[in-house]
Amino acid sequence: MQLFNTLTRRRETLRTERPDRVTLYVCGPTVYNYAHIGNARPAVVFDLLARVLRQDYSQVVYARNFTDVDDKINAAAADAGVPIRTITERYIDAYHEDMRALGVLPPDLEPRVTEHMPEIIALIETLIERGHAYEAEGHVLFQVGSFAEYGQLSGRRPEEMLAGARVEVAPYKRDPLDFVLWKPSAPEQPGWESPWGRGRPGWHVECTAMIGKHLGHTIDIHGGGQDLIFPHHENEIAQGTCAHGARYCHTWVHNSFVTVDGQKMSKSLGNVLLVRDLLDQAPGEAVRLALLATHYRRPLDWNSARLMRARRTLIDHYRALSEVEGLEADPETPPDAELTAALRRDLNVAEALTRLQRLVDDLKAAADDAGRARAKGAVLASARLLGLLQQPPAEALAALSPRRSDLPVARIEALVAERESARRQRDFARADALRDALAELGAEVRDTPEGPRWAPLTLATGSA
Repeated sequence: MQLFNTLTRRRETLRTERPDRVTLYVCGPTVYNYAHIGNARPAVVFDLLARVLRQDYSQVVYARNFTDVDDKINAAAADAGVPIRTITERYIDAYHEDMRALGVLPPDLEPRVTEHMPEIIALIETLIERGHAYEAEGHVLFQVGSFAEYGQLSGRRPEEMLAGARVEVAPYKRDPLDFVLWKPSAPEQPGWESPWGRGRPGWHVECTAMIGKHLGHTIDIHGGGQDLIFPHHENEIAQGTCAHGARYCHTWVHNSFVTVDGQKMSKSLGNVLLVRDLLDQAPGEAVRLALLATHYRRPLDWNSARLMRARRTLIDHYRALSEVEGLEADPETPPDAELTAALRRDLNVAEALTRLQRLVDDLKAAADDAGRARAKGAVLASARLLGLLQQPPAEALAALSPRRSDLPVARIEALVAERESARRQRDFARADALRDALAELGAEVRDTPEGPRWAPLTLATGSA
């Protein structure tokens, strides 16, 4: 397995503390609202990574946390007049529901911050004892100047860090870069008793404490979104290294950003796409494929065409599987070697999906039942590694086929007329391009003696 390591800025062969075991920790959501498409991307990416790792290691320990105490959670609970647990339980349940719809398998561990206060307090005490943290005006802060390697992950100089909007400058800090490990809670705020008074932890210390308890002081892979590199992951490295005197993590893996129609998601623009709203537009499998289709380290621009392309691909593959539904495939068939090798190369999903298409084409071209059964087994085993094509074909096709009312009818009919004009002029290249454009919009066109007829992408080739 090779992964691009953010820390070294190059692709490296995966190094693990033990040859038969790999530990993976991914920063999960802060649960005060429903998951949006930006939350879904890391969940899908690291689900894929865990699936691939399980091909090579007898033990994979995958932890993805929930941040269930936070100022945004506190505000939501105060507005609703309920305890924070009422808010967090609601959105944890919703997150689980959304991720199941996207084919995201449950991680091995889902630690919650509120269940780890003893570990958080113990970690802070260790940092104070070792001279890396100090108390000031009811707060405990990490002393960044005590860690000479601070800034290696992000590659930022101190002056660049100070320019960041997420660095809080406060009079009780010895250095503006010092960050909070523990802060006091007002009587109306959630709080826990500690040696420094009633309070709650800072954001960064939480993950380090949970990692230390469940995965050890040195982990193999730490993942998350690119926006977490600084300050969150930079601060995690400082805490973990200074507390335990060991390398905190071997490989750092970060997925890039998600935009919507070329714009950053924001409430002010009204373009925050919730996963559950997308699931009203298309099945979760199509959303998953649309998220996987762009390499995880590249920015992903979400738009309706991307989702329709995913639907078309899945319809094509499920159609092929529906033709051999009565044939039994060997359940022990391993994933295709070329597809697996592509995923081992820093999750090269584009190459893996190209290979999957070839396997589907082999299934369509198989000459007899024995060949079709072998090809079916290869398709199913290989697609399973990607988290795709595991549903009964008839059910999947019924869900994937768009409804006429969902489609831009006026635009489709204009393209159908334009295509017919191109055909009459014998401009077949243009006609083929327009057929592809229609498919992008979710329509397929048939040429009949009465003229062209179009319909939504259908369950079987040639159906009306």
